Amino acid sequence: MSRTLHLTEQLIARRSVTPDDGGCQALIRARLEPLGFEFHSLVAGPETAPVSNLWAVRRGAAGASGKLLAFAGHTDVVPTGPLAAWASDPFVPTHRGTRLFGRGAADMKTSLAAMVVAVEEFVAAVPAHSGSVAFLLTSDEEGPAVDGTVRVCEWLAARHERLDYCIVGEPTSVERLGDMIKNGRRGTLSGKLRVIGTQGHIAYPHLARNPIHLAAPALAELVAMRWDEGNAYFPPTSWQVSNLHAGTGAGNVIPGELVIDFNFRYSTESTPQALKDRVHAVLNRHGLQYHLAWTLGGEPFLTPVGDLSVALTEAIRAHTGLTTELSTTGGTSDGRFIARICPQVIEFGPLNASIHKIDEWVEVASLDPLKNIYRDTLHRLLT
Repeated sequence: MSRTLHLTEQLIARRSVTPDDGGCQALIRARLEPLGFEFHSLVAGPETAPVSNLWAVRRGAAGASGKLLAFAGHTDVVPTGPLAAWASDPFVPTHRGTRLFGRGAADMKTSLAAMVVAVEEFVAAVPAHSGSVAFLLTSDEEGPAVDGTVRVCEWLAARHERLDYCIVGEPTSVERLGDMIKNGRRGTLSGKLRVIGTQGHIAYPHLARNPIHLAAPALAELVAMRWDEGNAYFPPTSWQVSNLHAGTGAGNVIPGELVIDFNFRYSTESTPQALKDRVHAVLNRHGLQYHLAWTLGGEPFLTPVGDLSVALTEAIRAHTGLTTELSTTGGTSDGRFIARICPQVIEFGPLNASIHKIDEWVEVASLDPLKNIYRDTLHRLLT
């Protein structure tokens, strides 16, 4: 059996539903210890649901003057959903046809296994490599993401640890392994809007103020608004309503309050404050009585073409024959935190077609090519 496949199966078998690490980091640490890594475990979050974080580094021959490449990833997975809907136990790695099934197969235990085996092979081939290689692991990526990678990055910054390159193992491929990598992500800004009306009998609307009716013109304006035009790297900023709640459940009561959840996925052409100001201007212009709470989930980041993207692109071409596409589409990742302390952050991993779904899977034939691409990138940047 492929060593990458074997480790992938071992990781899938650990029930690491966020924020539980399920022993995944201990397994990875055991593989890295014989290679001469030094380790720092950081536990954060509430005692009832602690988050496991791990920083592991193997110093290169050049010491502090050499480059440092970090592999970053998360050992936690999203909940399984109804077990009866799965064709097999989500935490029993199962082969059907050309695919390996299990929760985390694509997001992102395959990437973690490929990274570990790639480093094992790299160190065996070049034990005196010039640059340093590290792992940044967390069990709080699929959850709130407040006690995971962001805490490790703060700790690294306080220690003045310099990161030159970071590869995040998010599943970025679309149709074939290596056809897309992420060199940035949009920012995310959410709002919870409470529009205040006056509850009353539906037969006497003149004695009430319906917040749904009051908010509708403002919502129409927000839906139609062009927030920016995007740029060469990012699509235009989008605004979407995700939830609306109003009413008592009775058919003859005008509600007294409307609650609207919405989200911006924004480009570098907009700022959080500018977006907030424009929303408030619309709501005020329509004379609404409201409360609006904002949550900044992450700022956008972008890695221009540089050493890391070139090395990774060349490694992908060497092992797949593909010319990869640089993209900033999709959701957020922990890359947004790492980009604060690392100038070059790229996400690359297996196909993302099944992530977070029932019967999550990965193509078995892609595991070793993924490992080889990671290993090749290490050779190109750290020797």
